[in-house]
Amino acid sequence: MTRNKSERQEQVLAYLERYGSITLQEMTDNFDCSEATARRDLDDLEKAGKVIRTMGGGAKYAASGLIREVPFREKQHASYREKEAIANLAASLVEEGDVIGLTGGTTTFLIAKALKKRRNITVVTNAVNIAMELADCEDLQIVLTGGVLRNRSFELCGPLAEQTVKALNIHKMFMGVDGVTGQGVSTYSELEANIANLLMQRSKLTIAVFDHTKVGKSSLFHVAGLQELHACITDKRPAESSEDGAALAGVKVYAAEDESDSGREGDRT
Repeated sequence: MTRNKSERQEQVLAYLERYGSITLQEMTDNFDCSEATARRDLDDLEKAGKVIRTMGGGAKYAASGLIREVPFREKQHASYREKEAIANLAASLVEEGDVIGLTGGTTTFLIAKALKKRRNITVVTNAVNIAMELADCEDLQIVLTGGVLRNRSFELCGPLAEQTVKALNIHKMFMGVDGVTGQGVSTYSELEANIANLLMQRSKLTIAVFDHTKVGKSSLFHVAGLQELHACITDKRPAESSEDGAALAGVKVYAAEDESDSGREGDRT
């Protein structure tokens, strides 16, 4: 029997290190605690970055090399100028009459802001904050999925969201991701990975958007292989000599720095 919270949480971590994951039932069976206590322990461990919560209330071990989820409000100001440049480049690819898909994320939120003055565009999103940002744009049509709200990302997920997406046809989908490696793009949440993958299936073109800090990092849940993407938009093109740059060589990459360099060359002529 565990004596206190600290000791119990250390034992939970030892269990996770050995077995990789734990359910709430396994918590109550192995550590002589209530389900409410088990949830609080896992919440504490998640906030400390030691575990990753999963569907059903359990958790997985946060192995080294996996990035943890940061709430939207905490990360929205990180690399802001880079994300804004990515957003403007993404918006330049949107044409009148397009049906645009936007997953949740700080970069996709800025894409939505960049589209506010456009006309005759439909935006499909599962992100409540994106829908609210565009709500007063009379010349845009907004389609917001149903679903269960994840308050860290403002995304609606689950069967209701998926049911809505299955009925739609999207021209261009801009997908925010948490990690990009040679294995593909990944995200922190299993629910968000599922809805992003379904949006891809319903889209003619899928374009991943991410700043350079995401390259070379992976999150827990795989969304898609690089070969499944039609293009990527980033702020800084990865060096082709790097492992990740070589992996991205097979994908069309739009880099905001290329646009900036072109502008500077134009100023000099």
